[in-house]
Amino acid sequence: MEAFDTLLEGINELKKQGYTEDFNLKQNCLECRNGEYKVFHDEFEIDNYFRFEGDSNPDDSSILYAISSDKYQLKGIMVNSYGIYSEEIADEMLDKLKTHKKTSL
Repeated sequence: MEAFDTLLEGINELKKQGYTEDFNLKQNCLECRNGEYKVFHDEFEIDNYFRFEGDSNPDDSSILYAISSDKYQLKGIMVNSYGIYSEEIADEMLDKLKTHKKTSL
């Protein structure tokens, strides 16, 4: 996969590549389709990730994750700020998301 200049460009390109679900981070899982699917740490893979930093404000920093789950045949994205690691989430979820650190784009 390529690097993207903006978060929106990354989201649009990943959606073209079939990452159509919008995952939301919960305490011990990822959810999509309004809670219809709850995907736990051992049920998904992070296929790629892209880190974005705001030009003037570090608070504008975020990570775009490309995520897939073979178990549920789902592919989607999750966008979160760097503050993800300070939120209350289960250790397994924290470990899964932290293992994917990459340099800034």
